[in-house]
Amino acid sequence: MTMSTLRQPGLVMTDHTFTVPLDHAAPDGATIEVYAREVVAPDRETDDLPWLLFLQGGPGCPSPRPIGAETWLGRALGEFRVLLLDQRGTGRSTPVNRRTLAGLGDPTEQAAYLGHFRADSIVRDAELIRHALIGEQTWSVLGQSFGGFCATTYLSIAPEGLREVFITGGLPGLQADAATVYRATYPHVAAKTAAHYARYPDDAATVKRIAAHLRDNEVELPGGGRLTVEAFQALGQMLGRGSGSHSLHYLLEDAFADGGDWLSDAFLTEVKEQLSFASTPLYAALHEAIYAQGAGATDWAAHRVRTEFPSFAADADLVSEAPLLFTGEMIYPWQFELDPALRPLRAAADLLAARTEWPSLYDAERLATTTVPVAAAVYHDDMYVDAGLSLETAAAIKGCRVWVTNEWEHDGLRASGGGVLDRLIAMARGAA
Repeated sequence: MTMSTLRQPGLVMTDHTFTVPLDHAAPDGATIEVYAREVVAPDRETDDLPWLLFLQGGPGCPSPRPIGAETWLGRALGEFRVLLLDQRGTGRSTPVNRRTLAGLGDPTEQAAYLGHFRADSIVRDAELIRHALIGEQTWSVLGQSFGGFCATTYLSIAPEGLREVFITGGLPGLQADAATVYRATYPHVAAKTAAHYARYPDDAATVKRIAAHLRDNEVELPGGGRLTVEAFQALGQMLGRGSGSHSLHYLLEDAFADGGDWLSDAFLTEVKEQLSFASTPLYAALHEAIYAQGAGATDWAAHRVRTEFPSFAADADLVSEAPLLFTGEMIYPWQFELDPALRPLRAAADLLAARTEWPSLYDAERLATTTVPVAAAVYHDDMYVDAGLSLETAAAIKGCRVWVTNEWEHDGLRASGGGVLDRLIAMARGAA
């Protein structure tokens, strides 16, 4: 169903809503709605343009809400009609959150429902949408982070729908389970923490002062939720973005800005914004499930693997010379107790972590024989997606052209203002 068309300077945007099966293996069963925003340049509104499907990072994050032809979108609109997909469960698609899940029944039913929100279902949604919009024509796909995981699944499930694929910071390990991913990424987080303290040396003492305060006091965040030492360490997720270290420094700078021995309201408010999953509960609930394939439970892998890296311990000696380390893009079971938005999902999340059978997401044979042009940016210092695993996958995709760079962090697609996308397009077409 097509909805309204709106205009901004530099953009013409048309809303679309599609009805898709909850379970694509049961097309006559329950359905959900998936929303997508079509975007085109005003001077090309009536042109017969090729389509570019954008798959957002996450999991569980809606597509960008554009304000003009900003960042990579300006480059894309030079030749494409762009479709910004709110992946199932996100944004204006049928929502998944503590309220909607509560209406589905007990935790077993909730966990079964959540199992339909991974990359394989997202790709099958995209194929139904492609047929609805352009019939048998192919389209290009741009996948950022988890969107790149989805694009790799697309190459495995339905390559016949693809004209070309651009992946940025999102080549997954084809056989890497969640534990393997975290064994690779914990050292990256330690390195990012060390680099942050080298850039802002006084922050090491500030971080320990904050941690000691949290250890000795019950601290509540605005709107509910507790701030513990472990929760505070999770602010390290900021360090994987290009400006993240600077943003973290300015946040820490305000910790005791009120001049007392208490944490300032400004600090606690910003921390709450950084740590809350109120707007992205699927990110927390499915974060380890995106790596699950075949037999074997994820079993709270980040929590288990953390014990193999004792330098990340939250109960470290805060008066020693060793700095307190931040953590990164890891989800822990205690977050479902501390965050009010996640508490109602805890039982279902435990069941997902215990699930032992998962559908495969990648087809190695199809990837090894694909004829779809693929170009990927692999960020050498990526804190979230291990470059080593990404390069193994690039070698397994026939003809995949790879650009390895440390010029950008994980958010290079956005931060480069179109530069990363421009290079990937040129690479996929043999022009670079």
